[in-house]
Amino acid sequence: MPLKTFLIVDGYNIIHAWPELEDLTAVSLESARVKLMDILSNYQGMTDETVIVVFDGYLVKVSEYNNIFVVYTKEAETADHYIEKTVTNIPKEYRVKVATNDGLEQTIIMGKGAIRITARELKLLIEQEEKYI
Repeated sequence: MPLKTFLIVDGYNIIHAWPELEDLTAVSLESARVKLMDILSNYQGMTDETVIVVFDGYLVKVSEYNNIFVVYTKEAETADHYIEKTVTNIPKEYRVKVATNDGLEQTIIMGKGAIRITARELKLLIEQEEKYI
């Protein structure tokens, strides 16, 4: 039986790394967030991974959006800090992937046993799943 996998996504980092989402921010940051959440929701449906997308938010809010978890960090807590804490708290018998282009964050999460995925690699994973389906 394959390991249960968590995919944790640094939301704003990915939005600003993907041109189609970055372009949307000129119209509305909310539109870019929703588009990313829709993409990740579709990906989750194809892979059955537990998907958590984290945004710097100052709202202290965790909610569900379709089949994924959306986290807006609390005041004075960055998405990076939340991601690091979450990676540490997930039991070691699970597989944890973190999608971010932040080099320092990649180093930290790899030191905690997670797999790093760049924004480009995440996009390729999603495209491969879509082709497979």
